[in-house]
Amino acid sequence: MAKQKSSSNEQEQTLHSSTEALEASQAKEAGSKFEWHTGRITRLGNFEIAGGRQVTIIWDEGGVMSQQGDITDEQWEIFKLAFTTTGRLAVLSDQEGEKWMRDYRFLEVMR
Repeated sequence: MAKQKSSSNEQEQTLHSSTEALEASQAKEAGSKFEWHTGRITRLGNFEIAGGRQVTIIWDEGGVMSQQGDITDEQWEIFKLAFTTTGRLAVLSDQEGEKWMRDYRFLEVMR
């Protein structure tokens, strides 16, 4: 892995030989207990009277999660992007049990 720092800002760029190497590097930087989980968004909705935005995700590891309300603007933008493109989503989480299904601190769209 090659790392570069730009003199104009403090952001780091990394170069990896595969997506698996990139995922491992991101998980390592986040912390040793973090793992990637992937799934597919099957439904999006907005129900102002009943609690706001709603998303339903079928997880590749098994299980379905549906959440209504408590979705930030940033998370909603990622969910919409995933839904209108590939439907694929990934979360990086250190939560145990099934808690990772609602942990959207590290959230990204996949191809």
